Amino acid sequence: MENNYKLTEAGFAQLKAELVELKGDKRKENLEALKEARSQGDLSENADYDAARDEQARIESRIKEIENILKHSEIIKENTRSKAISIGKTVTVNIIRDGKVILKEKEYIIVGNLEANPFEGKISNESPLGKAMIGKKKGKEVDYKAESGQEMTVEIIDVK
Repeated sequence: MENNYKLTEAGFAQLKAELVELKGDKRKENLEALKEARSQGDLSENADYDAARDEQARIESRIKEIENILKHSEIIKENTRSKAISIGKTVTVNIIRDGKVILKEKEYIIVGNLEANPFEGKISNESPLGKAMIGKKKGKEVDYKAESGQEMTVEIIDVK
């Protein structure tokens, strides 16, 4: 089964940049660390060599992962004419629980699952809040169930 990853243009570019860095500078630094560790002699009890090998495995694994993502990704173009919420849109909301606003005028960017980072205000289109908002427009109130299981309401203040 092929995965199809949804990425914004910025997310796609960020992954390409990470891939270039991994294949270039990171690989070179790792090879130097391996050479240095090998020069220390006995490899059976060489912690530096073990660490460098582990780092090499991590780098190669990440390169394969990024190449797979880029190969099977769909770049979501922003539809600037549509006022409906979709991937790539920035949404300002109030989050309401039990009739009280618990988050006032919080701004989120709707992104694909791989780009999600709630601490940076990037929420996945597959998260409960993201799913609830996709396709909705400014001025709507939508009920959803948070991952904690609590019933919440999101009031959509603005869509950019």
